Order: sequence, then structure tokens, then C-alpha cells
Amino acid sequence: MPKFPLRRSKVQAATEESPGLGTFAGVYTPSLLTILGVIMYLRFGWVVGNVGLFNTLVIVTLATSITFLTALSISAIATDQVVRTGGAYYMISRSLGIETGGAVGIPLFFAQAVSVALYTIGFAESLVRIFPSLNQTLVAAITTLLVAGLALKSADIAIKAQFGIMAAIILSLISFGFGHAVPPETGTDAIPQAKSFWEVFAVFFPAVTGIMAGVSMSGDLKDSARSIPKGTLAAVGTGYVIYMVLPILLTMRADSATLMQDPLVMRKIAFWGDAILLGVWGATLSSAIGSILGAPRVLQALARDRILPRSLRWLGIGSGPTDEPRLGTLFTLGIALAVVSIGDLNLIAPVLSMFFLTTYMVLNVAAGVESFLQSPSFRPTFRIHWIFSLMGALGCIAVMFLINGLATIVAALIVLAIYLWLERQQLESAWGDVRRGIWMTVVRKGLFQISNAPDPKNWRPHILVLSGIPTRRWHLVQVASALTHNRGLITVSSVLPVKGRDIAQQTTMEAMVKDYLDRKGVKALVRFVRDSDPFGGAERLVEAYGLGALVPNTILLGNTENATSRDRYCQMIAHFHQAQRNVAILRYHDTHQNRFPNFCRRIDVWWGGLKGNGGLMLILADLLRTSMVWRQTEIWLKLVVPDQSAAQAAQRNLDDVVKRLRIRAVSQVIIANERPFAQILKSSSKGADLVILGMARPDEKFSEYYENLQTRTLGLPTTLFVLASQNLAFADVLEKE
Repeated sequence: MPKFPLRRSKVQAATEESPGLGTFAGVYTPSLLTILGVIMYLRFGWVVGNVGLFNTLVIVTLATSITFLTALSISAIATDQVVRTGGAYYMISRSLGIETGGAVGIPLFFAQAVSVALYTIGFAESLVRIFPSLNQTLVAAITTLLVAGLALKSADIAIKAQFGIMAAIILSLISFGFGHAVPPETGTDAIPQAKSFWEVFAVFFPAVTGIMAGVSMSGDLKDSARSIPKGTLAAVGTGYVIYMVLPILLTMRADSATLMQDPLVMRKIAFWGDAILLGVWGATLSSAIGSILGAPRVLQALARDRILPRSLRWLGIGSGPTDEPRLGTLFTLGIALAVVSIGDLNLIAPVLSMFFLTTYMVLNVAAGVESFLQSPSFRPTFRIHWIFSLMGALGCIAVMFLINGLATIVAALIVLAIYLWLERQQLESAWGDVRRGIWMTVVRKGLFQISNAPDPKNWRPHILVLSGIPTRRWHLVQVASALTHNRGLITVSSVLPVKGRDIAQQTTMEAMVKDYLDRKGVKALVRFVRDSDPFGGAERLVEAYGLGALVPNTILLGNTENATSRDRYCQMIAHFHQAQRNVAILRYHDTHQNRFPNFCRRIDVWWGGLKGNGGLMLILADLLRTSMVWRQTEIWLKLVVPDQSAAQAAQRNLDDVVKRLRIRAVSQVIIANERPFAQILKSSSKGADLVILGMARPDEKFSEYYENLQTRTLGLPTTLFVLASQNLAFADVLEKE
């Protein structure tokens, strides 16, 4: 059960009463201020100086295109669902599943938390350049505390503080617009060698990111479905216009050498140079505020969805009528201050950028998959074709490798490790996601690709286990699991009596058995039917069960020693044979000496040749031997000959079969010397853990034959009777010409 249902309903009620943040304050302002960051002030001149005006405009257009495509994907998701606290994490987890959301959300939180320190250190560094007497670490720590204090007071106050920062940035841009040309510097060092187009692109690209700043405020918005698309797209558009105009002014007012050599060339060009410093400080502070607002909200959502360890679930508690994550803000502040004390972030900064880009990439994937599947539940009011989301995802991946290939690989490994960890936690969510839709699409495609004719190269057993309630015949399920190697399909089935059972009870029992199998670690389907005749119900199940060409090819069931029902039991076996289903009957011998099925050392296969049942018997024996539980088992391939004269040739033939079929087995030829087969069987296989014997094809005297078979094998260890019925030459599965 969700941990915070009462808190959420209370918050929703409070949200209806309170106005919340609008598009301009909640999305547009934080997004635009993050886009217009320090790269614009300190690196844009370097970009223009290296590649020239035309290539700079191309770089701006390419970079913004990727951000724009991501913004389109975000808009599609935001208009299809109510985006609550958690922003990008919330969107991803509700689309691609809780494991994927957590795998992206946890690194995203840490990236945002550490970014607070990155920006405050950047602010302190620029301030120390103007006032050298200041201590950089102390300034960064105080700035971090002040920024966190704003966020703790309330998100609304922090957003209002950003209005003042926006005014400073606007003032700096106006001052730059009314600036003047600067003469080339004389007596400077040699002009540095120009960088390549893609090197410059990698440096510039982070300038156009930052749309997560607005998305992260999703839980504080009055109308997220309206505000996120409008505010995000407007911020991307505004940033694009500014970034297209600035290089024109830079090219007109300074030469390439000056642009490349002076990081603060905009200060020299501006009408009022110190306005550029205000812009630099405003850019760093606004980014720090955006991160300190966003990170705790992602953390709060992670805690409420039980993704975080139990000891950190308290981070999901909100404060006040607007449910602000004050505990999460304090936790984020602790991380930021720890990072500030370290100071040097050059090693981890590239990996943090990859986490942000990974988030953008996964958001594109989520929107693209939803659009491609066209599920009836996906009805966004802002529709885009899935190809645009795919282009955005591919663009993000390409840029990640362009910026830093090693950091990309490290970030991918971290995300993968978190995903695998979360998958092992077997988290349950109260919402659906697109994974079921993806598998349905894949299954549909696969079903139409599978031919009705069996393929020897790709044959494997798909087993229908007639186990009844599996707790009573668990050995049947264990054998089926060992035979399939988690590659073939297992269906655990039972025939329920009609009396006292209805469809609802049948469904409930299927769910209980499925849960039991999951707890036992067995991946299997469950199918029950109701019938007054258990044999007739089993026949009907075998006839009807399956989908297209994907039907169980092997029926595994227990033995019957009830004489009154033997005839009807044998009729059922004959029915399975006519339906071209292989039959495997397990006669389970439950004794303290018998180690089956948990620890087996020896399987005896009584050989009658490769044709008929022989091929299937060897395949089943080898599948058991190569399973994890039976990997120490030895297969004994046994053949009975009448006298010594036939033994030598039989041994050569048997050795040749073992070598040709690449079956690791010990061949043994036994001389009958006029002894009956039943006597040889019992004396030779008394030490085995499993005996595999072939059965004759059913005919009108099959019931009598089966009774004699049971008599002859009485006293043997656990025995598997095999009847190959499928229209397939099993010798072709074993042999390769």
C-alpha cells in the first residue's frame, strides 16, 4: 500500500484552495534563468571566436533543436496526466515504470543537489575575482545557506527572488545591446589554436539545457498541464532568440582573437560593464535557487514511492498547507555544504551533466513509446509524432558522447546499477506504465512471425503441467522449471470441480497460485478450468489453451495407480497423443534415499534408438543435466542386447551416438543372457535418481499396456515415462549435418 495516501489527499485539497504558481512564475522564469546562465556570459564570445558567426548560429540551432524536441515530449506527457511532485521523475515513473523512474530519479536528485554547490562555488569564484580579500569557500558556504533559507521559507518567496535576478539579467542584456566595439588588444600572447566545430558544440550545449528547473516545480503549479508546455516552450523560444542575436553583436564589436582570449569580453563591450557582472552573479544564483527548489521535490517523490531505503522514507513528509519538502531541503543543503567544503568539482561535474542529459533522453523515450503504442489511455492534448521524440532521444545520446564519452559510460553504468537494484526490490506501484503495452506489441509481432510448423533448430519444451494445486505436486513444477531453463514457457494448470466453484473463485485461485510461484522464484503462467470430469477438463484445456502457433508442446503430469480410473486416464493420454502433444508422466518415488529432484547424481536413459521416443528422451535428459540444480548429474545411456556377440558392435554404435550428438553421457551395453528386461531394469537402475523410459504409442490395448508398464517398473526410483507425439523428428534437434 502507498505510504502517504492521507497526506496526498490532504495536499490535493489544499491545492484546490490555494492558487499555486502560474506559468510565468512557476515554469517560464526558472527555466529561462537557467538557460541564460554563465556560459552565455563567460563562454559565448569564445564560441564565436573559434567557429565564426555562421557556425555559431548553426551550433545554437542544433543545440536548441534537441532541447526543443525534449520540450515537446515533456509537453505531451504533461498534458496526458496530472504531474504531481517530482517533475521529470514523476513523468518517467508513471510512463516507463517505477524502476526506470527510480534509476533516473536518484541520480537526478544528486545531480541537482550537487549543482547547488557548483553554482554557489561559481558565484563565489567570480566574486573573489572582484574582491580578492574574500575567502572563496566561506562565501560559497554562506551563499548556499542563504539560497537554502529562501527555499525553506517558501517556494513562493524563492520564485519572487528570481524576479529580481531576471531584472538584473535583462539589465545586463540591455547594457550589452547598447554597447560599443572594442579595439583589438596589442602586445598579447599568441592567438590560441581554434577548436573544432564539435568541440565548441560540446562546450556550448549545456547553455540551452535547464528546462528541468520549471518541470521540477510541477507539484507547486496551479495547472501543470497548462503551465509546463507553455512555460517550457516559451523559455526555449526566448533563449533561442537571445542566443541568435548575441553572436551577431559580438562579431560586430570584437575580433576573433579578443573573443577567444577574454572570458569577460561582454563586460568590455557593454554600455555599463558592471551590469554584466550583475548578470553573471544573477545567472549563478538563479541556477542555484532552481536546483535547491527542484532537488528536494524529486527526493520527496522518491521517498513517497518507497524507492529510497526505509531509513530515508521520512524525507517524503511535507510541511505546511502547500506540502513543501522542508526536510528534503535540509537534506539537500547538507549534501551541498559537503560538496562546497571539497571545492574542486572538476571530476564529477561532467558526470552530473550526463545525468541531466540522461533524464532528457528518457523523457523523449517515454513520450515516443507512449505515442508509438497509441494506447487508448494516452490522450494528450498536446500531440506530437513519436518520430520527433525518437530524434530528441538520439540527439541526447549523441551530445552525451560528444561532450564526454567516459562520463557518459560512467553515468550509464550508475543508472543501470540502480535499475537492477530496484528491480530486485520487487517494488509495487499503484499505477500502470507502458511496459505492458511494449510487451503486448512485441508479443503480437512475434506471434505472427512464428510458423505453425515446428523448427528443429529452435525447438525447446513449452510445458503444460497438470499439477493440480502445485503445493501437493511441487516436484512436477520443479522438473518443468529444470527442463525449460527459464527459456521455454511453463503453464501450471488444474481442473477444478464445477460444484461450489464459480468464475470469480477460479480467478482468485489462479492469482493465489501465481503469487505462490513468484515467491518460489518460478516464472510460470497459471491456467485453471472448471469441469465435472477432471480428465475431460484436461483434454479440453489441451485442445483450447494457447495463442496462434504458441501452444504447449509437452504435457507433464503425474502417474495414476488408481485402477478404477486407469482406463479414463489412458484415454486422456491417447487424446494428448492425437493432439500431437509430447507426454511426460512422472512416477514420483518419495523416499528418504531418493534425492530427486533437489540433488541428483545420475539419470538412467534406457535407449531404444534415436527414432521414436529416443531423441526426445535424450533431449529431456540433457536439459535436466544442464540446469542449475542438476549440473553435477551424470547421464547413463543404457542399451540391452541379447548376447555377447552383439555387445561389441552395440557399444561402438552407442559411443558413436554419444560423440555425434555431443551429449555428455556414459554409454553402457548390458547383456541380457536370457534375463527378462524388467529384472535387468530394476537391478541396473536401482542406484539412479531418475529413470527415463519410452512408452508405446497408444492403441486400443493401451490401458492394458500401461498397467503392465507400471508393474514392470514397480520399486524403481522416480521414473519419467516419455511419449514423443509432436510432428517433429527429434533426431534433427540433436544432429547437425
